[in-house]
Amino acid sequence: MYNTQTMNILWNMIRGALIGMAELVPGVSGGTIALVTGVYERVLYNANLVLDGIKSLVKDRSSAGEKFKAVDWKLLIPLAVGMGIMVLTMAGVLESFVTDQPQASRGLFFGMVLVSISVPIMMMDKAELRAKAVKAGLGFAIAAIGTFILTGLTSAPQENPNLLWVFFAAAIAVCALVLPGVSGSFFLLAVGLYSATMSAVDNLNVAYLGVFALGAITGLISFVRLLEHLLTTHRTVTLIVMSGLMFGSLRALWPWQTGDAELLAPNENIGIALILFVVGALAVLAMLVAERMFTAPPAPPQEEAARS
Repeated sequence: MYNTQTMNILWNMIRGALIGMAELVPGVSGGTIALVTGVYERVLYNANLVLDGIKSLVKDRSSAGEKFKAVDWKLLIPLAVGMGIMVLTMAGVLESFVTDQPQASRGLFFGMVLVSISVPIMMMDKAELRAKAVKAGLGFAIAAIGTFILTGLTSAPQENPNLLWVFFAAAIAVCALVLPGVSGSFFLLAVGLYSATMSAVDNLNVAYLGVFALGAITGLISFVRLLEHLLTTHRTVTLIVMSGLMFGSLRALWPWQTGDAELLAPNENIGIALILFVVGALAVLAMLVAERMFTAPPAPPQEEAARS
């Protein structure tokens, strides 16, 4: 018979598998799944402890040791194992779906991302949004138009991408782990690296995955802190810009386009694309409703860790 500690480890592995699956699907946010399963605040808190410990290794090893001891490894390690198993087993399946069924997969992901735009919008302070309506409107428009143009240049799938581009894309995509509603896989799809990355995972392409991992670590150490600062000091404007980026990036998910990302009028598989669009939209909507219904206001991470 399993004891409580063993059951917690197994449950955290299941949570990690669910988050990993979400991170593989463009338009579904691993952060949202982390919120729904009740670990978002704890993961963010412990991840920052790990980053602080890594930074302290060079200057003060004793301080680094204290930070590492404070980390809830019984949470992070099972989560990482669950995520790893899911990513390794499902990456090839999703890569084949995106490659072999372009209209169907884009229709599904278009519906998911369109509904996901509501997440940063709902996170805004409504009074501050009204006070900064002009600035917010300009920020949304500039972000949306700029991203619409850029995805027209970069969203075509790249079979052999430059590894330097992979590094920077990974550094940006990993920031999505911090924010519920923002999908790192969607960013990779928008810049043409989704299929290449899924294929690299499925085929264990060590060179590609090594560069991607270095980029992700760089992003965690640098961009995530900057993003947290912006969300603290300029929350509403930052969130509205994110909404604009997501809205403009929908261009990459239009189901009918050429191999060079030129948009076309609907011409084939219209029915299945529309059905999957609705399925994708309803799936994300259901997750958002579940988050609101079943996620209690988060307790301080230290208190949550003590209860687990």
